[in-house]
Amino acid sequence: MAWELDDTHTTFRRVCRDFTDRQVRPLVEAAESEGVFPAELWKPLGAAGLLGLVTPEEFGGSAGDALAVAILAEELTRASAGIAVTALVSAYMAGPHLVRNGTNEQRKRWLGALAAGQAVAAIAVTEPGAGSDVAGITTRARRTPDGWVLDGRKMFITNAGLADVLIVAARTGGPRHSGLTLFAIERGTPGLAVGRPLRKMGWHSSDTREVVLDGVAVSASAVVGAKNRGFHQIMEGFQLERIALAGMGLGHAAECLDLAKSYVHEREAFGAPLARLQTIRHRIAVMDIELEAARLLTYQAAARLDCGHPEAAVSVAQAKYFAAVAANRIVDDAVQLFGGAGFVEETPIARHYRDARILRIGGGTDEVQLEILSKAMAS
Repeated sequence: MAWELDDTHTTFRRVCRDFTDRQVRPLVEAAESEGVFPAELWKPLGAAGLLGLVTPEEFGGSAGDALAVAILAEELTRASAGIAVTALVSAYMAGPHLVRNGTNEQRKRWLGALAAGQAVAAIAVTEPGAGSDVAGITTRARRTPDGWVLDGRKMFITNAGLADVLIVAARTGGPRHSGLTLFAIERGTPGLAVGRPLRKMGWHSSDTREVVLDGVAVSASAVVGAKNRGFHQIMEGFQLERIALAGMGLGHAAECLDLAKSYVHEREAFGAPLARLQTIRHRIAVMDIELEAARLLTYQAAARLDCGHPEAAVSVAQAKYFAAVAANRIVDDAVQLFGGAGFVEETPIARHYRDARILRIGGGTDEVQLEILSKAMAS
């Protein structure tokens, strides 16, 4: 089948691009220099239906799909990955755990507010000693007559300082995969604390911190999904998360390719525009091929995830790996084409270069994706 967007998704892409150009781009420079997500964006994002694409309509969602999430991620990232990831984590990495596995009470409490931009969510899985090895989580939740008490530390948690609700993974049972459970913990719960914002190579306008749980007492109703099924719920959640991250890779690549195309036609060297040089034209052509290949893989993975295709997880791993690697190559080529101008902060190329690098780590490293694919090939 042809991987062209249908009319619905083509229209949605125009909506996302228009929103990004009008409401996001004017805020990027200040957000980056101040290192803060522009809070005034939350409600417009919600009003435009961009935070509820996978939320049921009964809770204020807009009945979208994984392909729409990929498109949104691409368009927001063209302007700013730090701003993009803040919204994407709340709506499509943390929030969906409540959509899929939340109790009626949890869904009523949070889904409408998250979709409207009136509340923010975070997902707290990674720990100082457990990143790619999710089954190695050591944060513990012990049962009490009134519910659960959690103790532990989480690290590199996006939105930690903004979140009204954190989806926290903790060990409630046996070792490794069999004993993890997810909890919805509200901001202000005694014993829940966050560290100072971490200084990062990129994503300067996103909030990333350590989360400390010191005797955090919650009721039994805080459990999200089934007890001791948290590992499987996290793995399920990774599928949409990786689609969003692949979409972010497309955004970095598309924006830098557009900037590079314009620059090589405007910049003169040796008496003519750079685009007159065959080596430059060929480099642009390769960048375009890699972007198109990454986009096709990402769209296919999203479509397969939406329809429950048996190879969906394989496609998602392929898209996450390839889009992240291709984005880094394309952005690096753009820096090279810009020369010295690409190395200074006055141009967005340098920011895209810094921001794209995390895509090969977050949401499952390159190595994790390759391990998924190699195991699938051997089965």
